[in-house]
Amino acid sequence: MNLLRLFRRRRATYATDPFVRVQGPAAPRPEPATSARREPPERVRARAERRLKFTAACFVAGFAVVGLKMGTIAASDAQEPRTGSRAGAAIVNDRADITDRAGRVLATNVDARALYAQPHLMVDPVAAAHGLAAIFPDMDADTWEKRFTSDRKFFWIKGNISPEQQQAVFDLGEPGLLFGEREMRVYPNGPVMAHVLGGARYGAQDVRAAEIMGVAGVEAVFDDYLSDPTHEGAPLRLSLDLSVQTTVERVLAAGMKLTDAKGAAAIIMDVHTGEIVSIASLPDFDPNERPRPAIEGDPGDNPLFNRAVQGVYELGSTFKIFAAAQSLELGLTNANTMIDTSPLRVNRFPIRDFHDYGKQLSVTDVIVQSSNRGTARMALAIGATRQRAFLESLGFFEPSPVELTEAPGARPITPSRWPDITTATVSYGHGLSASPLHLATAYASLLNGGTRVVPTLLAREVPPAQGSRIVSDRVSAGARQMLRQVVTRGTASLAEVEGYQVAGKTGTADKPSPTGGYYEDKVITTFAGVFPAQDPEYVIVVTLDEPEIFAAGENRRTAGWTAVPVAAEVIRRIAPLMGMRPDFGAEAETLGAYLTQAALR
Repeated sequence: MNLLRLFRRRRATYATDPFVRVQGPAAPRPEPATSARREPPERVRARAERRLKFTAACFVAGFAVVGLKMGTIAASDAQEPRTGSRAGAAIVNDRADITDRAGRVLATNVDARALYAQPHLMVDPVAAAHGLAAIFPDMDADTWEKRFTSDRKFFWIKGNISPEQQQAVFDLGEPGLLFGEREMRVYPNGPVMAHVLGGARYGAQDVRAAEIMGVAGVEAVFDDYLSDPTHEGAPLRLSLDLSVQTTVERVLAAGMKLTDAKGAAAIIMDVHTGEIVSIASLPDFDPNERPRPAIEGDPGDNPLFNRAVQGVYELGSTFKIFAAAQSLELGLTNANTMIDTSPLRVNRFPIRDFHDYGKQLSVTDVIVQSSNRGTARMALAIGATRQRAFLESLGFFEPSPVELTEAPGARPITPSRWPDITTATVSYGHGLSASPLHLATAYASLLNGGTRVVPTLLAREVPPAQGSRIVSDRVSAGARQMLRQVVTRGTASLAEVEGYQVAGKTGTADKPSPTGGYYEDKVITTFAGVFPAQDPEYVIVVTLDEPEIFAAGENRRTAGWTAVPVAAEVIRRIAPLMGMRPDFGAEAETLGAYLTQAALR
């Protein structure tokens, strides 16, 4: 064994062998550590307690933040996604008032409540649905029962509810029925000025606020102004007078009923500034409960239809004064020039008069007697080109610029061709259709001294710049004198109002049939005029749709029996409201002076 041990070969070791530790210089062994002093147990315990308390405080604070957030969410009202505005944009809840020219409120806001539901908070959805149906008759209990038992978490129920309805809903005791604050647009005068004001609806909204947006009338045209907070609540002041408007609407409604007309319109306008003091259309509506637009039938039969602006009619003999005035302006005639009124044919078409006026009439009597033949002959002498240009200068070839949403769409219907027969018929108000507002604007421009006016619904702070010249002041005065004689001895004799010299013209036009041609027993009647005649302040237009009245032993449909008496009653009632002093002539002034002197004795 010793020999084997002696000759056994030893295994070489290499520095690169990973299994063998390389022998190197011995590392110095550390000196034996001296035993450190032990920390007192009380201090160790205190430090541990501080760490535990800090950790516990962090947990408590974290849970408190989470709990506070959850409580805030639970206590807050649910929000329906906003519509009609950018995400995150603030909803403008304020809207400026609308007033008449005297500052009387026509449209304003009041606090209101909306009703909404959070079905997941409901105790008894079925009972809630039936309870609401009892409060709101237009709600179907079965429909809302299905909604409340669905997976949706939010439903708008009513945009506005009355205090009585709110109390009734509250009495149901259902925690899932909630109320949201907002403002509501109200029109304190009901249907008065309905077509002018138009109406409003809610735009962007949530349960905290609702944006009010105009949908028609001045509410829509001036929507940006009314909703702009930079105006600091300054109201929109209209040119209309509430007292005058109310009176006009009442008289117009009575006249419409008396003549059994299906519709009516009236306009009172300042002849110098174009400010509309009153504009009415019947039938009307209440903007507090604006009806839906008609989807079938004749749009003109819908209460939303504004006959004064949208109604485009052939306005009959009210156009005759335009031919007479242009003839005077061109120097072709004067008021006493005799005009041939014998039988007339134009392009093989006969021109007829309502009565046989003989062979000749003066220009004045052509207007007073309302001769189609005499007017047509004056128009043919003027010629198509000049006639068209004159009517264009009066605004009959463009929509009215008045501040209403429907005005741009109410373009007059003008002939595509203008042969001699068109020249003749247009001169007496056939073949060209326009709105009563177009007619009022044209009469104001012709009879105010001869300068163009632009109609407006806004009260003017300063007088507008003088418009373009239509006719000379001399011709304007001559036209007024002719129209005054129409009232004193012509077709508009019932328009005479004691103390207020009225000058005007009647017009009766057959209604066109949808199938072509004209009705034989349906007409549009119109009276257009100014008052006082010698120095006019206001123009008046009254139009009735399909009137008929039994008078003087027979049924009457002409303007002299229908539109004229209504216009006279309007003037009789509104003139004092507008501060117009009646003029009873020189005899009345002499009597007044005598009574004054007698009182001083």
